[in-house]
Amino acid sequence: MTKKWFRIGMVSVFLLSLALRFWGLERFNTLVFDEVYFAKFGNNYLTRTPFFNAHPPLSQYMIGIGIWIGSHIPFWHDTVNGLTGSLRSPWTYRWFNALIGSFIPVVVAAIAYQLSYRRTFAILAGLFTACDGIFLVESRYALSNIYIVIFGLLGHWFLLLALDNQNPRRSFWLVFAGIGFGASVGTKWNGLWFLSGAYLIWIAAWVIHLIHSFPNFKFFFSSSSLKKAGDRRQEAGVRNQESGVSTYSPSSPSSQTPLQNLTQLNIFQMLFYLGIIPAFIYSIIWIPHLQLDKTYGFIAVHQQILKFHLHLGGNSPNVHPYCAAWYKWPLMTRPMAYYYQTAESITEPLPVMGPPLPAGAGQVIYDVHAMGNPFLWWFGVAAMLFLVGMLVSQAVIPWVKEKRFSMPATLSVDTWIALYLVINYAANLLPWVKVTRCVFIYHYMCAVVFVFLAIAWFVDRCLCSYYQQLRALGVTITFIILAAFIFWMPIYLGLPLSPDGYKLRMWFNSWI
Repeated sequence: MTKKWFRIGMVSVFLLSLALRFWGLERFNTLVFDEVYFAKFGNNYLTRTPFFNAHPPLSQYMIGIGIWIGSHIPFWHDTVNGLTGSLRSPWTYRWFNALIGSFIPVVVAAIAYQLSYRRTFAILAGLFTACDGIFLVESRYALSNIYIVIFGLLGHWFLLLALDNQNPRRSFWLVFAGIGFGASVGTKWNGLWFLSGAYLIWIAAWVIHLIHSFPNFKFFFSSSSLKKAGDRRQEAGVRNQESGVSTYSPSSPSSQTPLQNLTQLNIFQMLFYLGIIPAFIYSIIWIPHLQLDKTYGFIAVHQQILKFHLHLGGNSPNVHPYCAAWYKWPLMTRPMAYYYQTAESITEPLPVMGPPLPAGAGQVIYDVHAMGNPFLWWFGVAAMLFLVGMLVSQAVIPWVKEKRFSMPATLSVDTWIALYLVINYAANLLPWVKVTRCVFIYHYMCAVVFVFLAIAWFVDRCLCSYYQQLRALGVTITFIILAAFIFWMPIYLGLPLSPDGYKLRMWFNSWI
């Protein structure tokens, strides 16, 4: 793919993402789901109304900024309500989230490109992210989760840019990486898992480096052994070309990745740029809120937040009908409805929150479902398992054949990508295993972005294969993901559906 077509593709992905998020943004003149908290909190900062916030305040600042800017724009105020505490148009408290959410596919694509310098991989990663339902829904309302994700992803992208440069540019990007990670934690505490993923991949790189440097392993990586390994890799490359697997020459950009430079960062750089700076950013984020509500100081407010979350109850439908434990997220067995109302006809004014019509009376259903693109998630989980298997096989096969531990002297780009995706996916998912409070599917958003990258990598490898069957598989997977997004789009955008149309999209009872 040429640079020109790559740029056209990236612009197209952004415009698609932007159009989907802004289309019919005022459709429901009410507060949808947690807008009853976050939209009100954003307005409270503008009206200087003290309140207790159960999360760090950054996302509410952003929503408040959007409300202030939106209230000074002389259009899109045809409908208003006073549900935030002031007379506002729904557009004013939603548009900024829609704009920020539109950039998430672009940032995902940028990370994919920086990992591999493969343009097709980057375009696919951005396109798949743009075609996910839960990210679309979360971006169209005054909610907070898109800010955790975009700041965490920006932290990773800036870190990769830092690894791709030398001082002083490296220091410049590391500062921005620290700011991104700090802002993610400043939105919700689980933004910390993005930062932990960065530390874990850095530790993994050093472990690999030390294995290669450890004296006991010198025998396996001696010059004669490396020569033999190089001969085997050359022979394997010839066999791969004959068998249809795409290969790359060492001089091509595709044979490099910034992840190979992780060991150029020492412990002091990590602690300063990805420790002190994020902590500093997180601390100053609290200043406006603590100036507004002086009931609690910095330490006391954190104690109150922790107490609030510990008393939310167990992870059971008895606590909340949409409680979904972490193991239900990857296969999307329990998505949740953010808005559900019925009307007698499509010509009626769009309903707001209130008692539903009697059973059978409503002929039109308006449903906003926080649900991912099913096939994107399912294929993505399969791709992630494939990457895990690829990593395990590289360690197990030499052990089985040679009865000894062995590791290639130089890891391939795809191995580095697999390590990065698997580690970051685990870092954002596994901490939820020990959480006993009621959690929901939207808590999976920080982890599922790495699933999107995994399936984009798999499809890219298929499309680059010499096998026609594998190329056909890549095209088929892409087509199914796009078709699924179009099929479920009405419940992402809250478009009117007939009862039969609604049931057609609710494949499982647990989805309702």
